Amino acid sequence: MGEAMREFPPPPRAAEFGELIKKRLEEVKNSGGTRETVTIDWNGQPLHVEVIDLPLNGLYYNPGTHRIRAQRSHDAARERALVKDPWSAESQDYLRFLLQAEPADPNRRDTAFDKLKESLEQFGQNDPGLVTRHGVLVNGNTRAAAMREIGQQSMRVGVLPDSFTWVDINAVELSLQLRKDHRRDYSYINRLLAMEEQASLGRTPEVIAKDFRIRVGTYHQERWILSTIRDLIDRSKSGGGVSLRLVDFEDDQEKLKELQRLYEKLEKVEPDQAEVLKEWRLAAILLNFAKTDIRHIDEAFLEKNYLGDALPKGLDLEVGAVEQEAVSIPGLGVAVPAASSAVSAARALNDQILRAKAAVRGSASSLLDADKSQAQNVFDEARDAFDKAIDRAGRDARVRKRQQLAPARLAEACADIDQCVVELVQARATRSLDEEAFDDAVLKLRVSLRKLAQQAGRGLPNPGDGVAWLLEAVAAEGS
Repeated sequence: MGEAMREFPPPPRAAEFGELIKKRLEEVKNSGGTRETVTIDWNGQPLHVEVIDLPLNGLYYNPGTHRIRAQRSHDAARERALVKDPWSAESQDYLRFLLQAEPADPNRRDTAFDKLKESLEQFGQNDPGLVTRHGVLVNGNTRAAAMREIGQQSMRVGVLPDSFTWVDINAVELSLQLRKDHRRDYSYINRLLAMEEQASLGRTPEVIAKDFRIRVGTYHQERWILSTIRDLIDRSKSGGGVSLRLVDFEDDQEKLKELQRLYEKLEKVEPDQAEVLKEWRLAAILLNFAKTDIRHIDEAFLEKNYLGDALPKGLDLEVGAVEQEAVSIPGLGVAVPAASSAVSAARALNDQILRAKAAVRGSASSLLDADKSQAQNVFDEARDAFDKAIDRAGRDARVRKRQQLAPARLAEACADIDQCVVELVQARATRSLDEEAFDDAVLKLRVSLRKLAQQAGRGLPNPGDGVAWLLEAVAAEGS
């Protein structure tokens, strides 16, 4: 069972804290004063739950919260301890650490957390959090971490019904996050994981897309991206016990979306080309290239073999070395063609980069210094090769753009003249043509055509039909 669907055991002192919650709820009910409630969405209907004050030192961070699910992979050893015992002091401290950390780099403190802390210190708690009957925070985990840092002793929280399961708790947290007025969004990867969780519950793409306020096409794009990331993580694993993590892709949202759009466009007509460009663009993402650089890895990049010419020995695209035989499907007696040699070579190159990136990023003590040094060399050589290839592709693209500027400008002028013909006919039909202004415009056209002919005829001993006509027309007009 996945972490998102896991039923966590009750935390320590659950019964004792549950009695405190029960007593506080009864006190609020019997006080006779105005009772504060918080409204949650439950099965499409509003559910109002009572709000009480609870001591912060008795509340637990939610180990299943969507907010830091991807970031948990930041430290593999601490994540394993968290899975083993989510309520231990060490596990709860790891959750606290992640709640105040920057999503893309948990080693850095998130400035948004400090702003939240300042707001709480200055204005106090505005909205109540949400807890289970055992004191586990469902909503307000980050606020609780900030309030503890500023020395607050208690927190206002709504209390969920005793019958709620962990599936119910996850659903409530997600519905609260997806409200339009929520102040702090999930990070990109955590949104992808939340969509995956909803799909695992049997919800349709249409329903999930509506909840997340995106198009169905965008939902399928996000699922493709998460599947691609998981594949990269699996491929990055090596004998040293290191691999990439979900959190390593937090800053790559736009790059991955552009990749998916390119892949979808090419896959139906040129599947091999789509696969090769997918591998190369993913490699460029891993090598930390900017989005504008990665855009140069396109059909022309592949056709002109910019990368093959730039790769050093050891990272080359020797397609013969990775030829694969057809794959037989057991039980059917059918052989499916294996990936082409070009696709296999691109995957082999990317696998080297994946393992090198994982080793360079990782802090596993099982890796020898020599292995880390070798991985760094592979990473540096690959980045240098991609940099040279992308730079060359960019320069050639700029040349092609300059070559196409004059023809494109003339094509626009032709379209304007065609539109002028239509408007000339309409003006004459309504007797609204300013003939003198039109005559002046035609004289300007004559001057422009003379200039165009003068430049177009330079250095062309054998002009094409179009330029030859222009030269003859201007020469005849002049005579």
